[in-house]
Amino acid sequence: MKLLLDTHLLLWAAKGFEYLSPSAQKLMSVPENELFFSAVSLWEIVIKCGLGREDFKVDPHLLRRGLLDNGYIELPMLSKHAIAIGTLPSIHKDSFDRLLVAQATVEGITLLTADAHVAAYPGPIQHV
Repeated sequence: MKLLLDTHLLLWAAKGFEYLSPSAQKLMSVPENELFFSAVSLWEIVIKCGLGREDFKVDPHLLRRGLLDNGYIELPMLSKHAIAIGTLPSIHKDSFDRLLVAQATVEGITLLTADAHVAAYPGPIQHV
């Protein structure tokens, strides 16, 4: 199974596996599952860290390198992902989350999220 982690799950995984929920740990531990991270998440981290958000304080260069070194696959942001946002219902106003939902839908990758608002979208989304 292909799994795209939302931004908070990436940050929590970078802090330590114990910060993740048991269901996230279980899914991420299955060797056959492919773990993806989005360029959108790194963009979000850079912006929110720059705004002084404590929950986003991480060096994005080190995070990206660590993800790649640990076998995560980088998912670029493409124009077809941006266009797909127009097909989403108005459940959640966060542009970054909406982009992640669009990417998961277009690419057929399951988006893992701890956010109940994001999990309310139709499509390949799993609340963990």
